Amino acid sequence: MPADSRTLNGEYLDFEDKVADLDRQIEELRRLSSVKGIDYSAEIGQLEKERIIELKRSYANLTAWQTVQVARHPKRPILADYLTMMVKDFHELHGDRCFGDDRAIITGFGQIGRDKVLVVGQNKGRTTKDRIACNFGCPNPEGYRKALAKMKFAEKFGIPIVTLIDTPGAYPGVGAEERGQAQAIAVNLAEMSRLRVPIICVCIGEGGSGGALGIGVGDRFAMLEFAYYSVISPEGCAAILWRDGSQAADAAQALKLTSQDLHRLRLVDAIIPEPVGGAHRNIHDAVFNVESYIAKTLAELKRIKVGQLLEDRYMKWRSIGASCTSKIHRKLSAARAVIASTKTAASRQKPAPAKV
Repeated sequence: MPADSRTLNGEYLDFEDKVADLDRQIEELRRLSSVKGIDYSAEIGQLEKERIIELKRSYANLTAWQTVQVARHPKRPILADYLTMMVKDFHELHGDRCFGDDRAIITGFGQIGRDKVLVVGQNKGRTTKDRIACNFGCPNPEGYRKALAKMKFAEKFGIPIVTLIDTPGAYPGVGAEERGQAQAIAVNLAEMSRLRVPIICVCIGEGGSGGALGIGVGDRFAMLEFAYYSVISPEGCAAILWRDGSQAADAAQALKLTSQDLHRLRLVDAIIPEPVGGAHRNIHDAVFNVESYIAKTLAELKRIKVGQLLEDRYMKWRSIGASCTSKIHRKLSAARAVIASTKTAASRQKPAPAKV
């Protein structure tokens, strides 16, 4: 039975044909029920159960390329949804005090749960006009400089930072390169690594290359279940390796870009579950899951002293890509340094005079 026209309009992905068929049948029965006055509630209930089973089956075995498709779904919740449903009393801050106000990165203060936070997020836009205004979520250098300026402002007042990552990559235009795109991202990496406040990074959709990494250095890094995080897009990788963008599915598999792969490689600290069928099918529950993770993690990080927080953050990022042996050697070296400094301090202490 053919899927309805919404499959072609982007509401359904190419592996969801059976779900589309079931939805079409459900809608048809509801239409007949209203027109003819016949009760089809039992049949509709059975079809809805089959739909849930099919969604669970499909999304339990997604390939890497299918995960990329879900992350790019046009109805997937974007930054604006999180700001509306998760952040209370949000007050946006504009401009980088250097060039302009990049709409691809939104910054502002608000409240998540009981905690006041600075939110830094990448904005894709929902309508065509909004998407053009923010380069389809591809930030310019002034966006990264704006983000860093607001982060330092938050540090001054001891306010934790939450970043929401959703970008195909930094904007590759000539103007962006002339204004120092690579330098802006590099400076953010260095400065975020030593900010003296807790930082939580969450990839809510696409995590493309340095564009994502520019606001992705923190104490905890989490991903939504069907988000992806990669050094390059699958299409870009396929174009370089095989000179053929149609090989994107093979490239996605090789890049190990899914949340499960990255968690297995210890590059991601946590995977935030999505509702059945992806975040786009239940935006409220998806946002609630992200909010719960942020609130819980902030409570943990706020109990850690600043010095230890910075040391843990440094070791976390230094250990990426290191073998188990090198990690053990680094920990042993740190332990030896602590023992040596303790012995030195003890030897310098003057012995107390003996009592007569």
